This record gives sequence, structure tokens and C-alpha cells, in this order.
Amino acid sequence: MSTLKKNYPAIVVGHPMGAVKEQSSNLYAAKLAEKGFITLAIDLSFWGESEGEPGHLVSPEIYSDDFSAAVDYLSTHSSVDPNRIGVLGICGSGSFVISAAKIDSRMKAVATVSMYDMGVAARSGLNGSTSLEQRKELIALATQQRLVEFKGGDKVYIPGTVNEIDENTHPIQKEFYDFYRTPRGAYTPEGERSELTTKPLLSSLVKFMNFYPFNDIETISPRPMLFITGDIAHSREFSEDAYEKAQEPKELVIVPNAGHVDLYDRVGLIPFEKLSGFFTDNL
Repeated sequence: MSTLKKNYPAIVVGHPMGAVKEQSSNLYAAKLAEKGFITLAIDLSFWGESEGEPGHLVSPEIYSDDFSAAVDYLSTHSSVDPNRIGVLGICGSGSFVISAAKIDSRMKAVATVSMYDMGVAARSGLNGSTSLEQRKELIALATQQRLVEFKGGDKVYIPGTVNEIDENTHPIQKEFYDFYRTPRGAYTPEGERSELTTKPLLSSLVKFMNFYPFNDIETISPRPMLFITGDIAHSREFSEDAYEKAQEPKELVIVPNAGHVDLYDRVGLIPFEKLSGFFTDNL
């Protein structure tokens, strides 16, 4: 690699919220590498092989800066053209790459897949399903738990994905379970991060309530943005919201017969040609 000229475009790929790079983002990175891009799939801070204590901490500001740190690294790589670096965020990372791109002009093209606006999801829930009282209750629980942990008590995690399902399990949880808790997508990091994924710390989860990634999204223009979502994805509202607020050039792609998690790994549904074409045209 050291003998290559510094003329290749590169893409930073971020994993779903609470996941690790082995869950979805490595697949995207590999497929885009086959198209001629240098790709870097990252573990966000506090997850997977990345550093940061305690593990599974929620910190949207740090998550966003992780993408800028990845651009720092790629910009000094011997085979990367630093003027041709794009970012791709899957699920929660879609909101993190938008947050990052607003203040990092080195990100020349921004794409998201099955995006979650983690701020809205924490404050209001899907389709506004969380009431103000429920939000206040969660804040109170998290505040109490923060003090417990400060005093040396046990950590408490929010089950982003349940470990068991039955006939009463919510369909969205079943959708996540089918990926994260089955051989399809299950992955347990080694070492200090050897716990199941998608289990954020309760004490820090409320930090998402101060996260507004779509504010000022129009300032990313004239750098292009691509939003990809499934037509039956429970998260579709977030991609449509971001698309509406963004300025040109922008594009919204709705994949037929695709749900939210389908676009994590269903190669036959994921529009890789569209993604590679987007980055080819804009990097």
C-alpha cells in the first residue's frame, strides 16, 4: 500500500447505534472497497475495539467527532486523496455523520442508510410515541443511576435489543432480535468489551435528548447528501425529515420491500450500485 500514489477516494463507514463494526458496517466497507474506494469501518468510542470508559457509554458529541478523527487518519494515509473523503452512516451513525459534516468541510459527500435521528428517538420516540411525562421519568431514572455509579454501584443497561422474544414482543424488537441475537448478525467483542452489543448505559442514554443533528443541516450544502431508507422501514420518518430539511444537492432513495434492519445486511436489497455511484460522482 505504501507504494501507491495518493489519489484514491476514501469512505468512512459507521455502524448502527449500539452495534460494532462487525455488524453491518464491515459489509458496506467491503462492498464499496470492491468498487475501488479505500474504506474504513470504525468502532465508535466506548464500543467494540475502540477505547473509552465505561464501555457502552452514550456520547453523541464524541461519536460525531469519531468521524472527524477517522478523516484525520485517512487524510494522512499514503494512498488516500485527502480532498476525496466521504462518510456513510448506518442507523444511528447516520445522525452522527450529519452532525460531523456540519462542522467538518473535509467530508465531501454524506450518505446515510436506515438512519435514526437519535435525538428525536430519545426525546419523542418513533412517530411521537413517547410522552413528555415518560421522557421526564427516564431522565429521573438516569439521573438516579448516574449517582449510583458515581458511588461505585453496578451499571445498568437499556436493552436496545432484548435477549429473548415471545408472542408479546413488539415487532420492532423482533426485527432487531433477528439480527443482533441470532447467527445472522450476532457478535460479541473480545476483551473488555465482551458484552452483548446494543446495550447502552442507562445513566448516559439521556444525552441523546440534547442531540439535534438536523439543526442547520442545510449548511452542509453544496456538498451532496444521499438518504437511503426502506419503504416499510419503521425509521423511514427520519430519512424523510432530513431530506426535507437539507438543501440541494440531495437525494432520497426508498428501497421497495425493505425494512429498517433489512438494509443492514440483505445484499439483494441494499442498493450498492447507487451508493458507489454517488461516491464515484462526488469524490
